[in-house]
Amino acid sequence: MSSDAVLAGLRREARGVHAQTAQWVAAVLRQRIADGELTPGTKLPEEALREALGVSRNTLREAFATLHAERVVHRIPNRGVFVAHPTAEDVREIYRVRKLVEPAALLWASELDLEGLRAIVTRAREAMAVMDVPGMAGANQEFHRTILRGAGSGRLDVLMEQVLAEMRLVFAAMGWDPRFHAPYVEGNERIVQLLTAGDRALASEYLREYLSRAEEQLVDAVQGRE
Repeated sequence: MSSDAVLAGLRREARGVHAQTAQWVAAVLRQRIADGELTPGTKLPEEALREALGVSRNTLREAFATLHAERVVHRIPNRGVFVAHPTAEDVREIYRVRKLVEPAALLWASELDLEGLRAIVTRAREAMAVMDVPGMAGANQEFHRTILRGAGSGRLDVLMEQVLAEMRLVFAAMGWDPRFHAPYVEGNERIVQLLTAGDRALASEYLREYLSRAEEQLVDAVQGRE
């Protein structure tokens, strides 16, 4: 997506918002990164963003500081703020978190939306049939977001948005090869099958193994780029 299109979208989102705090700005930019609209290496122009979001320079810089602490942006002295390129160690840290919280959510979440997960897999299958890589990647993000949402915890939802924003940057290292994304469609479908059969324990174990395989594949890809 072009920078002009992103800025136009931000202007629309900012309309009618009366409390454009640094936390809100960070959430808006984080979502754009998680959705793949802001890709690794993209410069975040301070003045253009400040105008689009209707916030002060200090508010925007506070939001940048939050995102920097989350490792989704970095600041280059005398050049500005850029969307980050995750390292292999970043990938390992992301998956330390994912392998703890996602399998636990499958095992214990009281509000797991099985119908929603099933619908997401259907969309992913449709995207895979036409080799729509952004469609497959987006469905995968939503699948894992929905798993954590089942825990009914706002704090976990925020954590997952941070993780997904970093994951979108990691996936960028894989390019647009559908052969990378297709196995995730198959894996997510298998999880739904196990949940439908009522076997949460096996679904949780399967997800942990699936995440471990993904971690190694992504670490190899990122190391090859470094």
